[in-house]
Amino acid sequence: MFDKVLVANRGEIALRIVRACRELGVASVAVYSDADTGAPHTRAADEAVNIGAAPSAESYLVGERIIAAALRTGARAIHPGYGFLAEREWFARAVLEAGLVFIGPPPDAIAAMGSKTAARALAIQSSVPVVPGTASALATADAARKAADEIGYPVLLKAAAGGGGKGMRVVRASGEIEAAFGAAAREARAAFGDDAVYLEKYISQPRHVEIQVLADSHGTVLSLGERECSLQRRHQKMLEEAPSVAVSPELRRAMGETAVRVARAAGYVNAGTCEFLLDAGGKFYFLEMNTRLQVEHPVTELVTDIDIVQWQIRIAAGEKLPFAQSEIEPRGWAIECRITSEDPANGFLPSTGVVQYLGVPSGPGVRWDGGIEAGSEVGLHYDPMLAKLIVWGENRAQAVARMHRALLELTIDGVETSRDFHLRLMEDAEFRAGEFDIQWLERRLDSLIAVSPPPEGVRAAALAAAFLAEEDRLGRMPAMLPVASGDQWKRAARLDALRE
Repeated sequence: MFDKVLVANRGEIALRIVRACRELGVASVAVYSDADTGAPHTRAADEAVNIGAAPSAESYLVGERIIAAALRTGARAIHPGYGFLAEREWFARAVLEAGLVFIGPPPDAIAAMGSKTAARALAIQSSVPVVPGTASALATADAARKAADEIGYPVLLKAAAGGGGKGMRVVRASGEIEAAFGAAAREARAAFGDDAVYLEKYISQPRHVEIQVLADSHGTVLSLGERECSLQRRHQKMLEEAPSVAVSPELRRAMGETAVRVARAAGYVNAGTCEFLLDAGGKFYFLEMNTRLQVEHPVTELVTDIDIVQWQIRIAAGEKLPFAQSEIEPRGWAIECRITSEDPANGFLPSTGVVQYLGVPSGPGVRWDGGIEAGSEVGLHYDPMLAKLIVWGENRAQAVARMHRALLELTIDGVETSRDFHLRLMEDAEFRAGEFDIQWLERRLDSLIAVSPPPEGVRAAALAAAFLAEEDRLGRMPAMLPVASGDQWKRAARLDALRE
């Protein structure tokens, strides 16, 4: 096992990795930009190194500085988390060339799966079903039109090096191709430095289901089951759960075997995720493989009782997976809500400011993976995700009820968040019934944005608790005001005065 690991990330995922290291008895090194000076992940780690200015292009994306920090502090391995440099082949190679261990897949596997067109070609060679489309990037809009005419409309133009909905356009008629091709290529170049675009058949109202895989260097490749990721806005995931209401044990087995086949073909080692589209008839199509830890990994951890992050580290250190595929079946149900600093009522525009008060939910089956605290400054330099709220229940109904309760307990003052949007989602009858697809959230967005406030009693209790916590923090004796007569609103006003 490593003596020391450098965590090349920030926020909640950096804290998650630091905690995994501590449980393994491994020292950790955090890196931080000027904007993250004193951030929770820097204090949680055993050491912390400044790597540059606030913009990620001057800090978290500068691989040379991260590798230099690892060498200077004596770290033997680097964990990239997700985002930033996690899926950069050149960074993984540079880490290895520096004599360090990259806690992730081999560079060749990243290269094989990093391009969606290359991943499609590999899948086809491995007899894995893919959405009908082009096997390589398209050079011109005329080439795209020819391919679309052969496949049949509607089609989807996608950035070959893309993700997160960037460089993606739906085309429903031949006359739309030229404008859509140009827009997709420009967006792809701006987001990924690569304007290559390919085309595939647009499947109406499928589900987005992904399979978590874990592979060691001794030849074991396992499927840890599926995650339901269909609740998306503009191709950005808002909520994930495991397992999926649409996946039977037989379908789970088939999709898992397919994901394992893809991973083996790529020479994959460590944690990775194969993404699929699942149509209403139960037919699935391989989309791509994410060669890193996923944001939504906690839901799989909760239903399998396998610590994926710890096993990333243990696999990188040469350990062998002790599990058999037959032993891995989902137990209970887990749901994750991404809590972001966005204002749903204002088109999900980013919200900035200082977190004045943070009240984190707790109780049975509740997990909080957060990267903020009271006093944290939320700016525009990085992704708006503040935290992930995850719950586990014996079944889906209990998990939904538990998430609803946990969201009611969550209080974040100082910035607008997606919390109330998720509350409304938990109350939606179609969501509760599991009746949704990848376009469902876009269709229902208006009704979900019109969020009603929580029940007065719940709001009053939260405000009273916030007041007491703030007065206690300031070393003052809390005033014993009766809560039953509406004086909680006086407490709320006094809390605002204290904060000012």
